[in-house]
Formats: sequence, C-alpha cells, structure tokens
Amino acid sequence: QVHLVESGGGLVQAGGSLRLSCTASGTDFRISSMGWYRQTPGKQRDSVALIRTSGRTDYADSARGRFTISRDNVQNTVYLQMNSLKPEDTAVYYCYAGIYRDGGPARAYWGQGTQVTVSS
Repeated sequence: QVHLVESGGGLVQAGGSLRLSCTASGTDFRISSMGWYRQTPGKQRDSVALIRTSGRTDYADSARGRFTISRDNVQNTVYLQMNSLKPEDTAVYYCYAGIYRDGGPARAYWGQGTQVTVSS
C-alpha cells in the first residue's frame, strides 16, 4: 500500500505565504507525476500545479506567478510554495501522485487533504 501524507496548511492573512508538503510512503512503488489540487464546498476538484518526473511544471492560471511546485525524488516529496495568497485561494488542498506498482500502469493516489484558509 502507498500513502500520501500532507502537511503545511493553516490560516494566513491575505498577502501571506504557506508551504505545503506531501510525502509518499510505502513499498515497491515508483512515482511519475505529482501535483496539487484544491476543492471548495460544492465545487469540483481543480488542478493547481503539476510536476513531472522530468521537472517540467504546469500551473493553473490562478496559481501561475504566485505558486511554485517542486519535488524531491529521493524523499518522494512534493512541495507547493504559495505566496501572495488571496481569500479566493481558500480551499482544501489535495496532494496527487501517479504511482506505478506491480508492473501495472500508473494509478492516481491522493492525500487526505489539508485546509488552507486566507483571511481578508
């Protein structure tokens, strides 16, 4: 079994910063892409940022220029540095990883979610 454990959410004032972390743990697995999604009540889960094994990154328009995604392939950890936070960034943030196990195709794994609240 593979688990993704997130940390770093919390309450911050508008204009502030937070750094989210997510570490994958388990046995006999290999990670492809990793990323962050977010979700607010009653809405779908939307992609925020994605980073591939190559290091190539993609950002949602709302995150580009303010958020930075990075990963440590040795520690199986992905980070999201969030700067210049806005109240509309308030959401539950979910870590995502595409994981290979048992010779099969990559499957999506998700963290438990961490709340980010930005006050105005």
